[in-house]
Amino acid sequence: MSEEPNTVSIRDLGVVAALVTHGFEIAYTRRDTKGRTYFIFQQTVALDEIVNGYYADALQVKARKFFDNTKMLKARIYADE
Repeated sequence: MSEEPNTVSIRDLGVVAALVTHGFEIAYTRRDTKGRTYFIFQQTVALDEIVNGYYADALQVKARKFFDNTKMLKARIYADE
């Protein structure tokens, strides 16, 4: 789901946490009419590689940093409600 050219919209919290853990910045967030939060990133080849690595179960991340980022993202989701 794309928002504007050169962006990608991701709802999967695990993918978003993996991207943030790898240093990608969230451009912005948005909610749909059902209240679901989407995280918007700039589309790059490197971003696609991380997403594909995540789904292929080939991605390695630092566990504590990944967990901390997951907590931060959940806080961000619930703070926006």
